[in-house]
Amino acid sequence: EAQLVESGGGLVQAGDSLRLSCAASGFTFTDYVIAWFRQAPGKQREQVSYINNKNGETHYADFVEGRFTISSDNTKDTVYLQMINLKPQATAVYYCAVGVVTRVDARWFETWGTGTQVTATS
Repeated sequence: EAQLVESGGGLVQAGDSLRLSCAASGFTFTDYVIAWFRQAPGKQREQVSYINNKNGETHYADFVEGRFTISSDNTKDTVYLQMINLKPQATAVYYCAVGVVTRVDARWFETWGTGTQVTATS
């Protein structure tokens, strides 16, 4: 059974950095696309970034503006999201999800973690 467990969230001040982790199990890690999504209170879930573990392709939402970096450690079956210069607008629950295609729409992703809270205060 595929499982994803997020960690690394927390309460930080604007301008600080955080690194989120997504530990995967139950599937062949290198065959899939792993994405990070976020959902702020009262807003729809939106994709932040994805990485295609088959070929290393990455994609970022426009709002990332070069401040986030997604990476994958195939020896640990873990995907990371390094976030620098966090803004209060980044406050949300961050989820990782696994899928088979490189798409932005959350409907393409099959298995989800339970999320980790990121709060950036001004």
